Amino acid sequence: MSSLNVLSVASEVFPIIKTGGLADVAGALPSALAEEGVTLVTIVPGYPAVLKALERVEVVHQYPNLFGGPARLLSGRATGLDLFVVDAPHLFDRPGSPYLAPNGRDWPDNARRFAALSRAAADLGQGVAPGFTPDVVHAHDWQAGLVPVYLSLAGASRPGTVMTIHNIAFQGIFPADLLFELGLPASTFTVDGVEYYGQIGFLKAGLQLADRITTVSPTYAKEIQTPEGGMGLDGLLRSRSGAVSGILNGIDEKVWDPSADPHLVQTYDRSSLDSRVLNKQALQERLGLKPDPDALLFGVVSRLTEQKGLDLVLAGLSRLLAGNAQLALLGSGDTTIEESFRTAAVVYPGQIGCFFGYDEALAHRIQGGSDALLVPSRFEPCGLTQLCAMRYGSVPIVSRVGGLADTIIDANEMAIASGAATGLQFGPVSLGAAIDAFERAKTLWRDRNAWRQLQMTGMQADVSWRRPARRYADLYRACARAA
Repeated sequence: MSSLNVLSVASEVFPIIKTGGLADVAGALPSALAEEGVTLVTIVPGYPAVLKALERVEVVHQYPNLFGGPARLLSGRATGLDLFVVDAPHLFDRPGSPYLAPNGRDWPDNARRFAALSRAAADLGQGVAPGFTPDVVHAHDWQAGLVPVYLSLAGASRPGTVMTIHNIAFQGIFPADLLFELGLPASTFTVDGVEYYGQIGFLKAGLQLADRITTVSPTYAKEIQTPEGGMGLDGLLRSRSGAVSGILNGIDEKVWDPSADPHLVQTYDRSSLDSRVLNKQALQERLGLKPDPDALLFGVVSRLTEQKGLDLVLAGLSRLLAGNAQLALLGSGDTTIEESFRTAAVVYPGQIGCFFGYDEALAHRIQGGSDALLVPSRFEPCGLTQLCAMRYGSVPIVSRVGGLADTIIDANEMAIASGAATGLQFGPVSLGAAIDAFERAKTLWRDRNAWRQLQMTGMQADVSWRRPARRYADLYRACARAA
């Protein structure tokens, strides 16, 4: 097995900086790929948290002016990861979210900020760092969408390029008058380049010019090639269908391990599943729920948006909670949805407990203490919470879309009888179908042997990065050979 050098370009990476699943993927891939003979180094923006965590720092390149100010390209290590960091204080030395200003709106210079990330990545692809020239550059989401563009303009030999879509709803669309400011010649502003309905499309450009395109589940790879799922990019993706593939995400089994999770009151595995009830008890106490081991405790760990289907949970709350059921919710997002859950917690005291915001420890505790985890998304590229739920013995209840359809085996009669079921699926994504799934869950909950079988089957499923890593390694090698 030949060795391969890959540069991963990501706007966030776990555990240093995280807003969503992209960070988990970027953080987990390096160690998973090492077993496949792939050395993966990640380039990230120099946010304050990244610079604070960085060790063994070396300056590998300097920019007198990188989209508005001087910058340095650093190399180093942080939390066990090999990193390149774009140290550009005028672009990244600011508090809060990587993408949003304190007022909750996009940073007004996001085009320049993430063009800088792409520019530095392309320079690394051309060998600007002594001793490191990647065979493949792997760009993640719109924030890295200009990498294939800058590399295509280099003229010299270049590495292979892979563009991954984590969520096609976020595309990075900016005014056309930024073209020259972003270092893009007029020749790139065409339908075969960065132009997208008269504007500059970062994701569109990456999808147009990358050698290969991946997304995070096979079903989502099909969905984004339809008008309903492609969000304006379906025609481009259909035209490049031969370059598109879906590779399921995994989860880091060291981070998500119920037998050794420091966030849990009681660790456990398949052989000690009965002790899991202590985590349920602690979760009920933490969120002000009635202490009752017999209550069916539903969990939610999610952004609170319509995309995630949380409005369906709100609309069906009376049916969800009927018959001695509870809800433990962690998330933030749409203010209307947040306020509705706050109100519901008052209306249903002891049955609904909410924490609004992000709390990694509480996310683990909900996985380890809830009986079932709700993931009713209207669309879901892959989803990670349902994989964590299986690992932790919380039965996933999911909509039949994207990666949820690919990862959960529905508890229909045959699947239960054969011991293959790992959760419940429902479709279409509607209130009626969601309520039917709630009722199915309650019926199964009353049959504790059947429920235990669902837990046991889910916990032994392979949700690791082993299989995805092999597929990425094969893709990289094919892409490197074709470059």
